[in-house]
Amino acid sequence: MSGHSKWSKIKRKKGATDAKRSKAFSRIIKEITVAVKEGGSGDPDFNPRLRMAVSNAKGANMPKDNVARAIRKALESGSAALYQPTYEGYAPGGIAVFVECMTDNINRTVSSVRSTFNKRGGSMATNGSVDFLFERKGLFTLSTLDKDPEELELELIDGGAEDIEIDEETNEMHVTLAFEDFGNMQSKIEDLGMEPKSASLERIPLNTTELSLDDAKKALALIEALEDDDDVQAVFHNLELTDEVMAQLLDE
Repeated sequence: MSGHSKWSKIKRKKGATDAKRSKAFSRIIKEITVAVKEGGSGDPDFNPRLRMAVSNAKGANMPKDNVARAIRKALESGSAALYQPTYEGYAPGGIAVFVECMTDNINRTVSSVRSTFNKRGGSMATNGSVDFLFERKGLFTLSTLDKDPEELELELIDGGAEDIEIDEETNEMHVTLAFEDFGNMQSKIEDLGMEPKSASLERIPLNTTELSLDDAKKALALIEALEDDDDVQAVFHNLELTDEVMAQLLDE
């Protein structure tokens, strides 16, 4: 988990540009669309996946009108279908990469993802090549403001939390749990009267690989390029971001 979560923190500290914010909104809208179509309801109270998507929209400061518009459009019978293909491959240095996409055109998406791997010194692999190197986990980010962290930790452990990290700089608590406990944790957080800043299902590497600074930068360049693809929802990898690499990346 460390590699993925550390890189997420680096990106937050470097600041979100308007382009990045627009991309985040686009991803959330796609997630809302799929949630409505698969859940068969535009009401978050009766659609857990939609509830998670709406919560993430709030955490990203997405305007309520945008959320409502996305739900209305998803409910329209003529709205385009979205597919959720996944792709696997390797970044420079042999770093395993798992890519989750959401698209209305699979041919366009696979061509774009393959091109990014090739241009950035990586290579695509067949399905199943790196999937076994990751495990599915739930991840919630909560605000610890106005809460007793110790009491909150006990409640979250009762809800199935396996690992809890507190970021004192941002007053956030990052909670990791088993895939099958995601729904239980969602209910526990609601029972506590809290709304998560974000909630997601992640692919956490079972083991991470350490690279030199130069090789790490090459691997991260590929990862960032994939994340910038409009059809890509999430990118997971097993690169170990050492303190040395973290420090130098943040200074750039």
